[in-house]
Amino acid sequence: MPMTYEAYLDEVTTLMTEKFDMSDEDAIKHVMRAQANDFFTLHDDIPSMRTQERAEQDAQTIFEQKNKSRPHVAPQRKRSKPAGGKSQ
Repeated sequence: MPMTYEAYLDEVTTLMTEKFDMSDEDAIKHVMRAQANDFFTLHDDIPSMRTQERAEQDAQTIFEQKNKSRPHVAPQRKRSKPAGGKSQ
């Protein structure tokens, strides 16, 4: 029997804390981010997708996406003008 949508999200979050030694706060943050990016849209529309097996797969997928390296771009520093206000 499928879980409710809310129970499903709770299960994915719980699995992330158990399988990947994440804090509740971090797991919730990543599940909410996935939800905001429409990761769970079909789960909401298709109750049969909300199974324990699928929750385990989704927890793994979200964890892997969280750990993908993103190119790092250093923040630009504002250049200060020398005393007197003129650029050199």
